[in-house]
Amino acid sequence: MELRTFWTDTARYQLEDIFDYYKNKANIRIARKLVKRIIERTIQLEQIPNSGAKEPLLSNRKFEYRYLVEGNYKIVYWKEDNYLKIAAVFDSRQNP
Repeated sequence: MELRTFWTDTARYQLEDIFDYYKNKANIRIARKLVKRIIERTIQLEQIPNSGAKEPLLSNRKFEYRYLVEGNYKIVYWKEDNYLKIAAVFDSRQNP
């Protein structure tokens, strides 16, 4: 059974911030490439939802949070019924 992926508002805003940052600091081509890689990394979850490691900082939550890493970015998600929800995308060089 294939799952559908949804991005929370928080994750979408974070992805937009990543794009804006690289658009201003580098160029639009690099910003697009980075955001595309992050989005493509989440596509594997539709086939293998448990491919990410468990997120230890969120182990006391209702859902089992997991994460994937793409470059310097950590993609935090959880599975609920037939859905995958991307909770956050943030630079792993910063303090969570």
